[in-house]
Amino acid sequence: MPLFRYVAVSHEGRNIKGVIDADSLTTAKERLRKQQVMVTAVSAIAAKQDQLTLSTPALLSFTRELAQLLKAGLPLYESLLTIEEKHRRHKAHPLFLDLCDNLKEGISLSSALKRYPGTFGRIYLSMVQVAEQSGNLATIFDQLAQLIARQEKLKKQLLSATTYPSFLALFCVLVTCGLLFFVVPSMRELFEGRDLHPMTAMILAISGWANSHIVFLALAASCLVGGAIASVTSKKGKTLLYTFSLKLPFIKTLLLHSALVRFCRALSMLLAGGVPLLDALALSRNVVKSPLIENSILEAEKKVGQGERLSAAFKGAPLIPPLVLRMLALSEETGKMGDAFLRLAEIYDEELEKHLTQLSTFLQPALLILLGAIVGLVVLSILLPLTDVSSFAN
Repeated sequence: MPLFRYVAVSHEGRNIKGVIDADSLTTAKERLRKQQVMVTAVSAIAAKQDQLTLSTPALLSFTRELAQLLKAGLPLYESLLTIEEKHRRHKAHPLFLDLCDNLKEGISLSSALKRYPGTFGRIYLSMVQVAEQSGNLATIFDQLAQLIARQEKLKKQLLSATTYPSFLALFCVLVTCGLLFFVVPSMRELFEGRDLHPMTAMILAISGWANSHIVFLALAASCLVGGAIASVTSKKGKTLLYTFSLKLPFIKTLLLHSALVRFCRALSMLLAGGVPLLDALALSRNVVKSPLIENSILEAEKKVGQGERLSAAFKGAPLIPPLVLRMLALSEETGKMGDAFLRLAEIYDEELEKHLTQLSTFLQPALLILLGAIVGLVVLSILLPLTDVSSFAN
């Protein structure tokens, strides 16, 4: 439903502001009259509820501030009101205002958060529901802030490790295209009718073929980019791309470790919060971002639902490492499964950081050497005939 911002005067004579959802402006005014307030202004908020979202940093800030205010002893409504006042110039201010309005009307926080699925995921909502039942909101919001912060850190690590190598690879492609399509053709006349070194002849032949088939190459590049985008956006394409990536030794380790970090950390927090194992597995599966591991978790859910232990359910899964199985089996005996998954998350987090550092250390010089080799090859193929003075004397 659309949201409407209103300003009204209560029966006590105080000015009040808020946000209300209604099908139309008339319906919004009617609902406000039933609340026995005198409306002075009502205006539609341009964005609908499903369009009001918080970025990850904003969500982290909201969760962390709410945890701190609750720890300080403020009631939930007062804590949300404090956050709403702080973000009055923020573009997502209507979201905070709507949360306050819902709590004021007696709606639970988890029900209010469900109205914004683009911001608050299933794990977030489940943890808030558990916290409302246990009365431990401050601790749960603190754990959620830690989870969001660690997931954001993991995302930044992956991004920083791949951004510079990707930039170098793109630069290498652009330089190669510039040499083949512009530099070499402009110097072709210098070598006409002369005996050329095999390296020079090869570069000229490659450049000539590329220029004569430029339309084909452009279409092929477009199809390649389009196919890459389609494979990333479709579920089947993601599975095929992920399956292919698992055949690459170093990439396989990075993908598995990043998925295991997400899964183990989310499952650890959910179990510590009191979420049942089956529900925790289903929720954690949504943050894995690995189609094959998601399938393994789904199969494990079915087996656990039939009465098997989780360690036995994971035993046949090819992508679940033996370390996970051993620690799970031990934790099932001691009853500390949440602690085991937390420790596993820390182990694979350290391993992932080490592998990302190795990847960055290896790729950057390798791409620079490749770029230098391509430029050097072209320049050398041009200079070799120029050093043969006798060829120009003929």
